Amino acid sequence: MDKTEDVLILAIESSCDETAAAVIKNGREVLSNVISSQIALHTLYGGVVPEIASRKHIEKINQVIEEALQEAGVTLEEITAIAVTYGPGLVGALLVGVSEAKAISFATNKPLIGVHHIEGHICANYIENKELEPPFACLVVSGGHTHLVVVKDYGEYEILGKTRDDAAGEAFDKVARAIGLGYPGGPKIDKLSKEGNPDAISFPRAKVADAVYDFSFSGLKSAVLNYLNSCEMKGIEVNRADVAASFQKAVIDVLLEHAMEAVKEYGFTKFAIAGGVASNSGLREAFEKACEKKKIKFYHPSPIFCTDNAAMIGVAGYYEYLKGSRSGYDLNAVPNLRLGER
Repeated sequence: MDKTEDVLILAIESSCDETAAAVIKNGREVLSNVISSQIALHTLYGGVVPEIASRKHIEKINQVIEEALQEAGVTLEEITAIAVTYGPGLVGALLVGVSEAKAISFATNKPLIGVHHIEGHICANYIENKELEPPFACLVVSGGHTHLVVVKDYGEYEILGKTRDDAAGEAFDKVARAIGLGYPGGPKIDKLSKEGNPDAISFPRAKVADAVYDFSFSGLKSAVLNYLNSCEMKGIEVNRADVAASFQKAVIDVLLEHAMEAVKEYGFTKFAIAGGVASNSGLREAFEKACEKKKIKFYHPSPIFCTDNAAMIGVAGYYEYLKGSRSGYDLNAVPNLRLGER
């Protein structure tokens, strides 16, 4: 394909504590994916501090974009369009990326495309699975979201179920803090749970009575905290690995049960996972086995494309670009943006 026919998307992601930029060619090829993480900084505070995240984005964003263009070997003139996450996320953090994207779009007269962060996570599956095309079902599990979604077409989604309270990733972070593992909780619990017995402690698996596909993790989180308090009061030594393994199994069991129920009801032949928690080894293993048993194809992005990155935003931006979606210079950060809204 001639370079002039290629669609090159410059993508920007700044919804939480990663400042990221990427260049995506024709929707599936990652020419560059640069991520500046703030994890070390926020670890000092035991979680993401929004004001600090915003300030760091301002410091890093130009540098990250320049690096992404350089790594991709393209200039701003060769870019077809600018894609940026405009929600959901931390409002101050989102504003940095949106303002930058608008400035570049205005200066270069290139189309601007606002991208939904969750749509980006779903689209991360297209990067390494070139054959994957809608329709399929996708479970999005991250620090802020737990969604069971039907991907009807590119950019067209139906939410079957979502969390009523804590997201799965949020529960991981809170439980990790309670057992003294610190931040970020997900990877630390995943690692420690390998040393524990997942059947050592019986934690609850919540069901939402009026919505079979909705999730609830606050009860599970409370049960873990109650167990820890009870041990402390009775002077019983806590086996942290057992707590981690039992908690992780409870989360995975609920996610798996809901997902497989949907597969059965809707007759899906393809199932994908996405989001930061999708890099959890226990979760991947459980879904791989279940999908194999049901003879359905299972897709998941590599861990680097599970956590927040701009490559996934570029992929989503490409399909929005093909659909003719364009954003004006009045594009704003929408911290509580719902999937399917524009």
